[in-house]
Amino acid sequence: MSERTAVGAPERGAAAVSARIPSLTGLRFAAALLVFGFHVHAENIFHDPTARWLLAFVFGQGAVGVGFFFVLSGFVLFWSGKPGMPARTVWRRRAAKIVPNHVVTWLIALAGIVYASPRGFNVVSSVVGLFLLQAWVPVQGVYFGGNTPAWSLSCEAAFYFAFPLLYFWIRRLAERHLWPVAIALVAAVLLVPVLVLPLPTSTAYWLSYVFPVTRALEFALGMVLARIVASGRWIRVGLLPSMLLCVFAYWLCAYLPGMFGNVAGTVIPIALLVAAAAVADIEGRWSPWRHPVMVWLGDISFAFYLLHQLVIRFVGKALHIGSLSTVGALGLTAGLLVVTVGAAWLLYNTVELPMMRLLRGRR
Repeated sequence: MSERTAVGAPERGAAAVSARIPSLTGLRFAAALLVFGFHVHAENIFHDPTARWLLAFVFGQGAVGVGFFFVLSGFVLFWSGKPGMPARTVWRRRAAKIVPNHVVTWLIALAGIVYASPRGFNVVSSVVGLFLLQAWVPVQGVYFGGNTPAWSLSCEAAFYFAFPLLYFWIRRLAERHLWPVAIALVAAVLLVPVLVLPLPTSTAYWLSYVFPVTRALEFALGMVLARIVASGRWIRVGLLPSMLLCVFAYWLCAYLPGMFGNVAGTVIPIALLVAAAAVADIEGRWSPWRHPVMVWLGDISFAFYLLHQLVIRFVGKALHIGSLSTVGALGLTAGLLVVTVGAAWLLYNTVELPMMRLLRGRR
């Protein structure tokens, strides 16, 4: 699709009385918090077996939170489309959102690597990460190199580039085909872990969890769900049932074989939750996620997501976490959370917001 192709707003069905969906903003922080807890667990801060079991029970599957971000991105971008907006404007505005924070956190990660382990510095991996191409490389030291969470931005960058073309196709779908397409996308996500079964574990993991092409299925699903909601064809699954289903699926993923727990195990509950939260806001129904505190945390969640592992990594090395008691580990975890929230607020207000205003251009 030419960069001059216009992106238009979705139609608004009878149920879509408002374009504001603050619950999705609040849910962003919940997903980011799951990823935070997952990385705290991976750092082995807790050494007591009971404490480790509890942390694993709550946060052991936290990496699935990234799937929520991908479905959410597709939903929100489709929902917020503006009539006549050129594709290049979409790309510029998405770049204004993600690039400044990414560059700042990339520099922090680079400085940490050079300071702590100069011999561990890899020029190629660092450059690939800077330009958000790392998820395309099937080498863990590359796609998880530098600031590890930025691998998902590599996927998002690919999604944003493809968005105008995907938008064009999805807007042309007849309304009666929306649910069949959504079901087909879910089926494709469920098929991925089956197709990678014969492959080595490292390759299967990259293809099912990191590779932008397979993760784009979730982004496209979010876009289709936005059109389903906008056209008044939602199936009326409520917010509370979808939340409970997400909790159950999250727990179940720990017991799924192979790569099924990485993405496939939660794709349906996440899709239902995103759409149900949007419908709750549109219709003015109950939602805990649009509370002002949750919305504020959701606003800084992107900065929180990019900073959290850097905080965990740097503080952990500085304090020698291997010698902590369980009480000390609990205090450290709480401190890491507070410090990360504070750092995210600072990054959001000093980098993210000012650079978005500068780079996004006129509304």
